[in-house]
Amino acid sequence: MTTTTAPVPAPGAAPGDEEAARATPSLARRTLRVFTANKLALTGVVVLALLFAFSYLGPLLYDTEQVHTDLAQANLSPGTGGHPLGTTDLGYDMLGRLMVAGRTSLEVGLAAGLLATLFGTVYGAVSGYFGGWLDAAMMRITDAVLAVPAMFLLVVVAAIVTPDKGVLVLIIAAVAWLSPARLVRGEALALRDREYVQAMRMMGGGGARAVFRHIVPNAVGTVIVNCTFQIADAILYVSYLAFLGLSIPPPSADWGSMLSAGITYTQNGYWWLIFPPGIAIVLVVAAFNFIGDGLRDAFDVRLRK
Repeated sequence: MTTTTAPVPAPGAAPGDEEAARATPSLARRTLRVFTANKLALTGVVVLALLFAFSYLGPLLYDTEQVHTDLAQANLSPGTGGHPLGTTDLGYDMLGRLMVAGRTSLEVGLAAGLLATLFGTVYGAVSGYFGGWLDAAMMRITDAVLAVPAMFLLVVVAAIVTPDKGVLVLIIAAVAWLSPARLVRGEALALRDREYVQAMRMMGGGGARAVFRHIVPNAVGTVIVNCTFQIADAILYVSYLAFLGLSIPPPSADWGSMLSAGITYTQNGYWWLIFPPGIAIVLVVAAFNFIGDGLRDAFDVRLRK
């Protein structure tokens, strides 16, 4: 028969210390509390959830033809012929087109933003941790790419290849990784001299362990915040390229290509070709930026206290 003994309190500890420790909210709970206190961040989450539901669940409830054109139904005003938002210049139902185009914009923006953040994080962590000539060489490459305007690179590459979703993700990620790389490098320079990193090295740990087990996890706050801004920028890049006619070829569409097509008919007063995709782009970019601001505050140690 075994007996259990109650834990012995540490010397000098007050009787209520254990209860006070249990009552102290965890780090995750405090972070969530700061985030939910930001009304704009919560608004961004709600708007983003609605846009995803609109783009992915909407076509299941409102089925429309988005492949074959019907010029007889072109440029109908909202409410005409059973089309709540009218039709496009090719006869597509505007509301259904907005839903389908939202999938492309959100998928490419999310994939490109995540890929750019992932590559930039590893690149910056390796550069900052190892330092020396490797850091100098890697940062000179970053500076060289930064010296060329991102839109110029995007236009050149998009003009050479025929963009599909995968190619578009790679093109945008190729110019978007620079910002997270520089941010994480700064974090790595500060973290590599911490006691736990030095102890790991004295115990025989290698550079890969230091980067992926210590540097990157401790820079996760900076990485997550920057990732939201990268996704917002990637969605804008998709719109920029589509506006210049360098997006995914028809019958696929995104909000930028819809806006570009609508601009052609500005003088004709076809406002329903411009406002819906323009408002959708503004809403999704603003939502990601609001969420990023909220996460930045949530990971701020001073606001968690």
